[in-house]
Amino acid sequence: MKKLALILFLVCGAFLSSMAQRFVYVDSEYILKHIPEYNSAQKQLDALSDQWQKDVDTKFADIEKLYKAYQADQVLLTDDMRKRREAEIVEKEKQAKEFQRQKFGFEGELFQQRSRLIKPIQERVAKAVQALAEDQQLDVVFDKGSDVTMLYANVRLDRSNEVITRLGYKPGTFAK
Repeated sequence: MKKLALILFLVCGAFLSSMAQRFVYVDSEYILKHIPEYNSAQKQLDALSDQWQKDVDTKFADIEKLYKAYQADQVLLTDDMRKRREAEIVEKEKQAKEFQRQKFGFEGELFQQRSRLIKPIQERVAKAVQALAEDQQLDVVFDKGSDVTMLYANVRLDRSNEVITRLGYKPGTFAK
């Protein structure tokens, strides 16, 4: 009876261990920091964003000047002149808002540039993670850098440096 119980225990243990899934995680932000093309693309996007924001700020500052001049001259203007100046201010404000939307809005130029520059790099990282998972027969790979909440992660499960190596870069040059 004891032997049967022991054999049953061993068989159940072997079965359960074969059913165990292998989980690891990577830190995509850490990985991306190790990719020079990503850092270059990010600097390019930041420069574009800064320039466009300056342009937007200039347009709204010009509108503010027009509005203040209009307020100062308002009592001296005829109804027709007042309406033209108001229409000019409203039109310039519409143009400034449209410019802002074209540059920063959903699917605006910044979004398109980000997709053009960053997406291929992210796809390379995803392929490297997939290859790592297949090579090491992993069941699940979490991304520590995304919205997935990890309350605890043992560092022995971190495969970020292996992904960096698979991409052809040297890990450890940036701090986590």
